[in-house]
Amino acid sequence: MAQRNDAIELEASNYLNNTIQNEDEALEGARYIIAEWVNERSDIRNQIRYQLERFAQIITRVISTKKEEEKAQKFRDYFDWNESLGRCPSHRLLAILRAENEGFIRIKIEIDNERALEKIEHRILKSNGDCASQIKLAIQDGYKRLLFPSLSNEILKKTKEKADNSAIQVFAKNLKQLLLGAPLGEKRILAIDPGFRSGCKIVCLSAQGELEHNETIYPHPPQNDSRGAIKKISFLADAYKIEAIAIGNGSASRETEQLIKRIHFKKPIEVFVVSEAGASIYSASKIARDEFPNYDVTVRGSVSIGRRLADPLAELVKIDPKSIGVGQYQHDVDQNKLKASLDTVVESCVNSVGVNINTASVPLLSYVSGIGPKLAENIVTYRNENGSFTSRSTIKKVPRLGGKAFEQGAAFLRIKKSKNPLDDSAVHPESYDIVEKMAKDQGVIISELIGNKQILQNIDLNVYCNENVGLPTLKDILQELEKPGLDTRKKAKVFTFNQNIKSITDLHEGQLLPGIVNNITDFGCFVDVGIKESGLIHVSNLSDAFVKDVNEHVSLHQQIIVKVLDVDVPRKRIQLKLHK
Repeated sequence: MAQRNDAIELEASNYLNNTIQNEDEALEGARYIIAEWVNERSDIRNQIRYQLERFAQIITRVISTKKEEEKAQKFRDYFDWNESLGRCPSHRLLAILRAENEGFIRIKIEIDNERALEKIEHRILKSNGDCASQIKLAIQDGYKRLLFPSLSNEILKKTKEKADNSAIQVFAKNLKQLLLGAPLGEKRILAIDPGFRSGCKIVCLSAQGELEHNETIYPHPPQNDSRGAIKKISFLADAYKIEAIAIGNGSASRETEQLIKRIHFKKPIEVFVVSEAGASIYSASKIARDEFPNYDVTVRGSVSIGRRLADPLAELVKIDPKSIGVGQYQHDVDQNKLKASLDTVVESCVNSVGVNINTASVPLLSYVSGIGPKLAENIVTYRNENGSFTSRSTIKKVPRLGGKAFEQGAAFLRIKKSKNPLDDSAVHPESYDIVEKMAKDQGVIISELIGNKQILQNIDLNVYCNENVGLPTLKDILQELEKPGLDTRKKAKVFTFNQNIKSITDLHEGQLLPGIVNNITDFGCFVDVGIKESGLIHVSNLSDAFVKDVNEHVSLHQQIIVKVLDVDVPRKRIQLKLHK
């Protein structure tokens, strides 16, 4: 390494022994040591790291498409792909990595190796003698065998972490929109899990979501008992005073919706098509078995569909967010980061909406700030043994629910029809005395103060400021008193697909169709147009202007009109444009 010896072969002869037979072996051993030194030098590693960050290319080569031919076609775009690694969008990188994991392609990371070697040689070589030529060979070996494989794996891992974070961010946004989806509210619902050969599973739910009746009808092939099905649904709608019908969006969904619309009910009944994503996961879960120990998975799945219509948030918290179907590559990203992010989203949504403590399930209560799974179980057990909670103060009687948990969670736990109207608001019990003083100063009782904008506008908040309560808190209290317990979610709206579109072959370029946004990614959004395959509105087709964030133009479950741009039937791909 000092590069001062011009008789390197002679020097090597001094190291021969029973293990090292000749000069070439001695020189090879020396080069191995130098290769390790080169690999361990931080300045050289940083130099190559910089080149990888700036100039690395990700290159793919197809291995085999014969195995699972149809599955391989999903990755056809990446069979021969070459792109700057630093500019590769997160969704594309995750797709490429999945294709490699499933054995369809091989990935290589490349930079200009000659340029990289020149940079290293420039730092190490000091002469043109025999030593320098040996060191040059060691540099080439160390770069190829140690340095480049290590750093290329590092840059790929680093880039994947960025892709994971981006995918998790998109997933979190989608999950929030889904959880805060429009609830129908406390209505008597008839829910249908549609099917062909196995029939349509029907359940009738009370306004509180309790199962009152279940059975199976067979209106579709091969039985084709549509007359008996119509008669049965009509009877059940009347017998259980049904106010809305929820139909799962799986197989036979369109046919079932058309059947329902043929029925002449005695009073108007709204019909909704509800996403089934994750319903099968719920129906086989311990939560479902505990709720309905005497019913099979088909009944539980139908109940889940109906409850989703009534209150998406209360029902979807029972399902692993990864199974709800609103993300991409959720099984490929860092699972710990994904879980932490999604748990935060669910907790945020639950607390922003509030929870009716007298009807909430254990999973829903467990997301309330300060509660958690164990206390949630204690709350439900206490409720079952002692009846409904009549006031927030009675919550303190729940075993092991201490002052800290009450302090954290009380404002998010709502009690309907309580003697104190503040129990059904986001006002914390600690602030009740402030509201009472406000009402007293205005010469009214609390129930007359709540929702009375005229009186509330006259209140001088500065009067109620003290060392424990500041102006921002008082403003929040006043805002809540204007609309106590207000559910910020929109109300569910009826939607109808184009009844003439039944499969991908019915689509053609230029058609305008109603659709529902069912997934959002960073490269666009997917839209359900009423058939098995969802269409894609690429980010470039969302607007004529540059689109920085897809969520600024569409939201999950938004009802939109789309224009068909292209239909690829063999690959089952539909290209759409947002029509405004």
